[in-house]
Amino acid sequence: MIIKKTRFKDLLIVKQKNRSDKRGNLRETFNDKVLKKKFVFEYCTTSKKNVLRGFHFQIKLKQSKYVNVVKGKILDVVIDLRKNSKTFGKTFKIILSKRNALGLFIPAGFAHAYYSYEKENVIYYKLNNYYSPKFESGIIYNDKTISINWPRKKMIVSKKDKNLPSFKDFKKKIKGL
Repeated sequence: MIIKKTRFKDLLIVKQKNRSDKRGNLRETFNDKVLKKKFVFEYCTTSKKNVLRGFHFQIKLKQSKYVNVVKGKILDVVIDLRKNSKTFGKTFKIILSKRNALGLFIPAGFAHAYYSYEKENVIYYKLNNYYSPKFESGIIYNDKTISINWPRKKMIVSKKDKNLPSFKDFKKKIKGL
């Protein structure tokens, strides 16, 4: 595993090694000696082709996330919402896939979203804090001020995600994480 820094403080790309043979594939996705983070909660999601999830975050009990794709391919996108960050309001995007064996460590204070490219996409998360529905929030995925160039115009988006507030409303109401 190799850690690569980004221009965003504490946002890290983790290059993993895929070991393949005629039986299949083996990939070390986490090693606490390399990515020195403590996680207390993990979950796995599956998303069909053309699904968009996000942008999500928790206002209180903020979560750092470590995201890996064990099957398929996604466009992973984050927004820096940390109040005093030099990159506040800026976005970072990366392709994560089984093939490229990249993981993304997202520090607390970022909103997270992804778009699924393949028929079946399996995304595995490790988190440093538990899910708390009463503190969950988000930002609308198609906000003009954030200006993400998503791969498709028409995507499968949940009703909940379609009704998330704008970045402008986030700045007025919450100001920053």
